[in-house]
Amino acid sequence: MPQNRFYNAFDLQEWGTARRTDYRSPFQIDRDRIIHAHAFRKLQSKTQVFLSGEYDFYRTRLTHSMEVAQIGRSICHYLRSRGDPLTDDFYIDSDLVEACSLAHDMGHPPFGHSGERTLQELMKRRGGFEGNAQTLHLLCESIYQNESGVKGMQPTRALLDGVLKYKKLYTEFATPPINHFIYDGQAPVRDWVFGGTKLPGALMRGDALNDFKSVECQIMDWSDDAAYSLNDIVDGVRAGFLTVERVERWADGETIGAAEQRHLDTLFDAIRRDRLENTFSKKTGAFIQACRLKPRDNFMAEKTNRYKFDLVIDPVARSEADFFKKMANDIIFESPQLEQLEYKARTIINALYNAIWENYAERNERVIRILPNHVSRLIEAEKTQDGKARRICDFLSGQTDGMVVRTYRRLFDPEFGSFRDLS
Repeated sequence: MPQNRFYNAFDLQEWGTARRTDYRSPFQIDRDRIIHAHAFRKLQSKTQVFLSGEYDFYRTRLTHSMEVAQIGRSICHYLRSRGDPLTDDFYIDSDLVEACSLAHDMGHPPFGHSGERTLQELMKRRGGFEGNAQTLHLLCESIYQNESGVKGMQPTRALLDGVLKYKKLYTEFATPPINHFIYDGQAPVRDWVFGGTKLPGALMRGDALNDFKSVECQIMDWSDDAAYSLNDIVDGVRAGFLTVERVERWADGETIGAAEQRHLDTLFDAIRRDRLENTFSKKTGAFIQACRLKPRDNFMAEKTNRYKFDLVIDPVARSEADFFKKMANDIIFESPQLEQLEYKARTIINALYNAIWENYAERNERVIRILPNHVSRLIEAEKTQDGKARRICDFLSGQTDGMVVRTYRRLFDPEFGSFRDLS
């Protein structure tokens, strides 16, 4: 098979020390290390929309990530099949896009977006918390954890850039942002991703830097949008949140044009005929074929082909995805049931954070060691309160829904206890 000229030594360079090579390509090694990581397996018990484990057929962070990876690979194959500007020896690597897609949610905490918002509130004055920044932290610094310490997975530059949906530092915003940032301590990683090239001043205005993505990141981002804009609707119908009557009431308060009405008619027909999965699978295929490449010019284009092309999405497909995302947000995410999950997340995560803080950061007169030894050592090794807070945040965000609930019950429920819960 001819060598792929799309990538060069700059793209393949690894963060940290060089890895041992074998029969696999560098991007296959990236993907395999992600798949076999403990942090990736934990996604099977982390909330996507509905509480993990509540029903077997709802998507979790793991199944969502697998679906994003499949869509991403399919977009790569579709773009290559279209020919120009891609050829048999000049193409976007589907193994790389798969690795980016599988990794993209690894940093997200238990309880989905509710958990993320709670950790951000706790960390607001200590550098913030952001799921995508946490993914970067895992890949570079902490994906491998044992009793002797933590370390990253030596990812390639192309992989790190592919998961960097957001590139602006927390303190580069005029006011502390709620989301869509990376941690200030990740500035060296960002500098390395860009090869030490000074960022143009225009990119530092507004959201320009966050919008400046490699083509693989753009594919992963659209694959993510395609997956959850459609799949949240399917899960919402199966869960009973989205019924024809409820959607009709919602639509009465919206501005519904001809295109939106067609989307509604298709949804209602699929629900009534019990053809939901089949109908929305076809929509996924249409979203894949809505992709095109367009040449672009910027300060990184001379270093790598990953910045010589933009992914262009057909406006019709983009509009349909936005429509279904708004429907899911308004009807599902703002429902009393999901708001109850938000309250549960806030209660549990706040209580655990405060319990850890009292025993490892502020230290009461009597210290009770409630964490595993290797986590205790990481917190105690930090010299600043902000550093200790970050380690506590790392621990909590790395828990699954079940783990964090059991830990909470073990600490605060006098009738619950198991010696294995914190092992």
